[in-house]
Amino acid sequence: MENILGLVALASGLIVGLGAIGASIGIALMGGKFLEASARQPELMNDLQTKMFILAGLIDAAFLIGVAIALLFAFANPFAATFLANLPR
Repeated sequence: MENILGLVALASGLIVGLGAIGASIGIALMGGKFLEASARQPELMNDLQTKMFILAGLIDAAFLIGVAIALLFAFANPFAATFLANLPR
């Protein structure tokens, strides 16, 4: 049982950590491309800024879905419930 709980904690940490790294890299690349595009065509800056904020929200939403899955595993562990249900009595 302790092994399952330890592996679930490790998996939850990896989900949150890798999701945060991915979201950070994605938003950084998008911000850099926004600055390049607005420097090339300043008249489109308002349209590009609106689209950039929508995409930033979508990138963050994907990260927050990963956080929710990690919290599900951490607090309502389906693996531990399956393990406990199959124990001999």
